[in-house]
Amino acid sequence: MRHCMHHLPGLSAAPGTERKSQRGWQREIERRQLLRAGVAGLAALAALSFGRRAHAAPGDPLRILCSGPAGSIPDLVARSVGDQLLVTQGQRVVIDNRPGAAGQISVGALKAGAADGSTLLLAQGAIATVYPFLYGKLAYDPVADLQPVSLASEMSLALAVGRAVPAEVTTLAGFIDWARRHPGQANLGSPGTGTLPHLLEAMLLRKEGIAWQHVPYAGGPPAVTDLMGGQIAGLVLPEGLLRQHHAAGRVRVLATSGPARSGYLPDVPSFVEQGHPDLVVKEWFAFFASGRVPQAAVEAASAALREAIGRPELAAAFAQAGMTPAWSSSAELSARIAREQRYWQPVLRANDIRAD
Repeated sequence: MRHCMHHLPGLSAAPGTERKSQRGWQREIERRQLLRAGVAGLAALAALSFGRRAHAAPGDPLRILCSGPAGSIPDLVARSVGDQLLVTQGQRVVIDNRPGAAGQISVGALKAGAADGSTLLLAQGAIATVYPFLYGKLAYDPVADLQPVSLASEMSLALAVGRAVPAEVTTLAGFIDWARRHPGQANLGSPGTGTLPHLLEAMLLRKEGIAWQHVPYAGGPPAVTDLMGGQIAGLVLPEGLLRQHHAAGRVRVLATSGPARSGYLPDVPSFVEQGHPDLVVKEWFAFFASGRVPQAAVEAASAALREAIGRPELAAAFAQAGMTPAWSSSAELSARIAREQRYWQPVLRANDIRAD
């Protein structure tokens, strides 16, 4: 995904904005929990119509807006889930890529769409958990305009170094020691300011008291190219974008961000294993509906997605990118968003990270 951002000091959100946003999510969680009991029967009927829509109106498929361009990880998630919805629900799906402006273009299209559940958005969780605090002004209200439907996938991040770091540096501790002794050379790349890779870098190096320079890129591939070429010392990216280069010896992956060692990089210890239990970070993607969509339709979509996301064919497709399938109910996803908002807002503030 392309992020058009600049690294500026301070956080420009008005005082109280983050508390308002968190309270808003909590109110939404409570409201939706109360509604769930009352709409269970309606949701069941809606689920039937969701599954039959392709048969009843073959010219009116489910539209999935995607926050990433064709060929990106969000695009892979959207298309793979769409393929499985066709199998499990008989539901024809059209993927509508709307990249740009850190997800704001795709959210705008969701807001403008029909409020009947026929349009969903597949996007990174940061549009609801990080961006409300990263940007001084957003083109959407994450509480009013985004209704959580279900998780879709998760992936761990990984820290890698390249030829700018001596070959004998093969561990996280070794890199931290090298960076502390060479502060002018400790420049780390990420796919953009305020992305989870950037935030993970900031948490690690701030904790270790290391002076460093952040180098934001317009996505992961150009950052990997510069890492291999020695233009940057290291970077953090989703592990799926690094494992082939690691296996070929072009980069050295030093740590992964899951709670345990990754099955995709079994030779690499996690941050937790290397003495950093606080550095557990998962990048995730989820489906959202417009805030105007009835709760019954949201529950129906979540139920249909559960069946599609649970298929082994989807797990095989996700494995190519180092991802794992992940389903959740609407209420569970709402609770996760509120929890992660409380986590990331102070990280952004402590590290003076903002983007406009």
